[in-house]
Amino acid sequence: MKPITFNIDLQLFTGEKTEKATSKKKQDSRKKGQVLQSKEVNTTVSLMASVLALKIAGGFMFRTVAEAIYFFKDILYSDILSTTMGGYRAVLYVVFFVTKAVFIVIGAGFVAAFISSRIQVGSLFTTETLKVKPERLNPIEGFKRIFSLKSLVELVKSLLKISIVGFVGFLYLRDNFGLVLKSMELSKVQFSYLLYDFAMNLAIRMTFAILIIAILDFFYQRYDYEKNLKMSKQEVKEEYKQSEGDPQVKAKIKEKQRAAAMRRMMQEIPKADVIITNPTHFAIAIKYDESKFDAPYIIAKGKNLIAQNIKEKAREGGIPLVENKPLAQALYKEIEIGQMVPPELYEAVAEVLAYVYSLKGAV
Repeated sequence: MKPITFNIDLQLFTGEKTEKATSKKKQDSRKKGQVLQSKEVNTTVSLMASVLALKIAGGFMFRTVAEAIYFFKDILYSDILSTTMGGYRAVLYVVFFVTKAVFIVIGAGFVAAFISSRIQVGSLFTTETLKVKPERLNPIEGFKRIFSLKSLVELVKSLLKISIVGFVGFLYLRDNFGLVLKSMELSKVQFSYLLYDFAMNLAIRMTFAILIIAILDFFYQRYDYEKNLKMSKQEVKEEYKQSEGDPQVKAKIKEKQRAAAMRRMMQEIPKADVIITNPTHFAIAIKYDESKFDAPYIIAKGKNLIAQNIKEKAREGGIPLVENKPLAQALYKEIEIGQMVPPELYEAVAEVLAYVYSLKGAV
């Protein structure tokens, strides 16, 4: 005797999250502020933009700093600082020169960070991230977060940054060590320009090195985002029920709709001019009303048991039944209820109707 086996999906009971997140789950998570975003990418892009702006606008910043030095050199030998208003003016000039010197660098970094975040996240405003979550006050949960995989990844990223940046800096210093030694022989102005150029080249190299970490972090964040949003099969089923409706309820609704359509169809049969049959498998009720259609049309049709019900209803109403197998099959397969008979079947249907009308005339 062959043993009886049952296939049981244990995931329905264990709740193991193995299914990819649905579109609805992603949308709900987005509303809560849970989005795919790498802060490393934002920071790196902002840093690169700032360094590039500093490289391009370095001359402007040097001139601004020189202008500030000359200004403060002049006020030291004047009586502007002897009054309160003079002191305020000096402070305002300080703010003016500092803002003028750094606004391009800070502005470039801010704009780059904004664009990077907008590209990753898109347009999103939510207050969910500002809400106080009681679980965050739990010291046990806090301890778990400290020693979680995410914390370990952040630690590894920090160590990688230090290692890569340090290594890049070491290589650049080693390759340009001779230039550093020769800089001792330069004047102060020449040394300043050399130091600026040296620092810019080193910063650019370090920034591109950090970019590698940012790219790796983006792929990790995408993996972590998709993993955290994974759903169990039971969750997918429940979501489907909520969004599409319970399949059992939908099936009952469809069953009621079919029953109502069947009742309406059976009520139309007494209005038919003729019932064309197969004779046992198909039954099609034909009606010709020139005020409604230019050609005969179908008011009811059915197969097997429904066909038998149609014929029984027709007999009760005194509707003639005409057997024509090819015509019955063609009408059943090609025409829906309420549609007119196609031109290629005009002749065959007309013959049947003429026969029926001749019977009525004879009676």
